[in-house]
Amino acid sequence: MPGTPGAEVPPPETTGSPARGLRGVPRQRHRTARSGAPRAAARDTGTLAFVESPVQLLNALEWAHTAQATELTVVVLSPHDPMTRGQLRRMAELARDEGHTVRWEEARGGPTAPMRTIGGLTPLLRRARRVVIGDPFSRYVQLLLSLAKARELVVVDDGTATMEFISQLARGERLVRWHRNGSGRGPRDLVFAPFSATARRRLTPAPEGGRRTVGLFSSMPVEAPPGVEVTTNEFAWTRGRFGPPRLTRAADIVGTSLVETGVVDADRYLAAVRTLARTHGATRYFAHRKESTEKLHRLVAETGLEVVRPDLPLELIARRGPIGRLIVSFPSTVVHTLPLALLGTEVKVAVCDIDPEWLTANASPRAQGFLDGVTGTARDVQRLPFTQRMAAG
Repeated sequence: MPGTPGAEVPPPETTGSPARGLRGVPRQRHRTARSGAPRAAARDTGTLAFVESPVQLLNALEWAHTAQATELTVVVLSPHDPMTRGQLRRMAELARDEGHTVRWEEARGGPTAPMRTIGGLTPLLRRARRVVIGDPFSRYVQLLLSLAKARELVVVDDGTATMEFISQLARGERLVRWHRNGSGRGPRDLVFAPFSATARRRLTPAPEGGRRTVGLFSSMPVEAPPGVEVTTNEFAWTRGRFGPPRLTRAADIVGTSLVETGVVDADRYLAAVRTLARTHGATRYFAHRKESTEKLHRLVAETGLEVVRPDLPLELIARRGPIGRLIVSFPSTVVHTLPLALLGTEVKVAVCDIDPEWLTANASPRAQGFLDGVTGTARDVQRLPFTQRMAAG
């Protein structure tokens, strides 16, 4: 494929996946349905989107569909993680299919990469009339926002983190991820503090009559502060592009990275998955892209589940099918998004509470309250409270 400035094909190594060599962990692969020949790269019309994860890119596409933004320039600030890179590569293909321009940046590819990336993006930032971002907590994005001249900022969903972002914005607090523990005043935090403060100011709506606007595009249950225009993400693009899915008789379990982020104890988590599989007749476990290979090895051995490494966000995987008639998840983004993506199907979504006894000693003091909020605000899902007996396996 010929190279196009600002729309480079991601490096070949992103096509690989550590799941290929993991016994009992097949990688789910599908071909993207295409209609006709690929369209030419879109012109830069002044809307610039920054994404760092597959879910952020999916929600940028959903926003573009809802806002009828037909020509979007998407900048992928590529992470190191191979699974994330692989899913981003597949999402980039879908974005190009929709006529958008995708610019793949190796933003973390060595000590000189940040300055090289920022230098290359500065002209685009200064020309953009509207900037769309997927992760307001990202230091990279906060740095880029300090250079932007756009008078219109739009935040698209980064999953449940959006709920915490809106809460902190409304309270005027520093932007800190909910699962982070500690004071947040380490050396790196102090270096980035001015950029974080600038980003928070840019993301705070201007007084009435001001020329700067802030919008939120979200499927999460949020109460935005005055001045933030909220548009509901109904996953209309996903439903129109894929499905309806073929349904299987067995249940599916959705994995989480709560162990990897240090929130939940690994032994308790695996015992819970084993209990859920036995109780609901589950046969497949859809792994989160950040779950460790070591944990998944244990899960296969202890539960007998088939572990699947999706190559796209679960909303698209589920919509395309095949998918279980019952999807069981712990508190996570999908308990809010899957009912929307699967609207009109017979699939039921169930969410399991996290028992406080599962939390590690290093978990943030805010963890339990946040997880309870994720579960309690989920609509159109079945609640599966965890008792001490279930926690013990």
